[in-house]
Amino acid sequence: MPIISSTYQGPPAYLFNGHLETIIPSLFRKVNGVNYLREKIATPDHDFLNLDWSKVGSDRLLIISHGLEGDSKRHYAMGLVKLFNSKGIDVLAWNNRSCGGEINLNPILYHHGASYDLNTTVEHVLKTCFYKEIFLAGISMGGAQTLKYLGEKGIDLPNEITRAAVYSTPCNLASSAATLKLSQNSFYKKRFLGKLKEKIEAKAAQFPDLLDLELLKKVNDFDSFDTLFTAKLHGFKDANDFYQSVSADNWMKYIQIPTLILNAVNDPLLGPACYPISLAEKKAEIILEIPKRGGHTGFVVPGQEFTWSENRFAEFLIRK
Repeated sequence: MPIISSTYQGPPAYLFNGHLETIIPSLFRKVNGVNYLREKIATPDHDFLNLDWSKVGSDRLLIISHGLEGDSKRHYAMGLVKLFNSKGIDVLAWNNRSCGGEINLNPILYHHGASYDLNTTVEHVLKTCFYKEIFLAGISMGGAQTLKYLGEKGIDLPNEITRAAVYSTPCNLASSAATLKLSQNSFYKKRFLGKLKEKIEAKAAQFPDLLDLELLKKVNDFDSFDTLFTAKLHGFKDANDFYQSVSADNWMKYIQIPTLILNAVNDPLLGPACYPISLAEKKAEIILEIPKRGGHTGFVVPGQEFTWSENRFAEFLIRK
């Protein structure tokens, strides 16, 4: 029954609740010493993805998928890059479409179910590089994309991919989206919506007849944003159809490799259905760890450069 006790002892005393554990690292944590080499690749639908590499000459590779409105330069991505490089592992952090400093070409953006772009990234690596072993890591939205990809591939997953780990992951998208309706989470809602509205404005500038920016001015919650814009751009009926259609837990039962899921009890952005307890109890490949503390993409360790989640990923993924 792979639901395991967590070793996380908690953050510094000044991070005394889940919101502070989430917000302070997001705003103030810096990771120095990571230098990427960018590669732009084409997608099957004639768009592009920006891949950021940090190589140390290894025959093993970690592929990182970032969170909502994040990119390869977010602290949680660069922390993993620096840690895994120090352990002799090459790292590739790919940027979702419209992320990483460059708007994409097609009349779409990205979303929690965009595992097709992770698939394009993996296929590119397999065609152009030689790695004996590949690990997948996902943070928040990137964790959902990773779980969905693993389940979609199932028994057809490339043999080179041996292990995966995700944290702060909305395993059930509807349950996670519901948390953004809570008054105590208004900070996150405003921050995410503000950034996403900028992306919609940029996309409308590319395709003037595609989107109604007057409607965008009236949007003040995720249900309306996802119905009017996310669903419209990506072919879903409305927000509920989008949440149900792309949610990672539709596919997680088909995962065939050891996969660690770290979701903190006090994560303000995860609802009850984001803790796949019943699945982990009966599926040997899913290893579920539920620390009491950590917030959302926090897991700070007092006096340490790397977070507990980053060290936990290295412990789980890297096998001698």
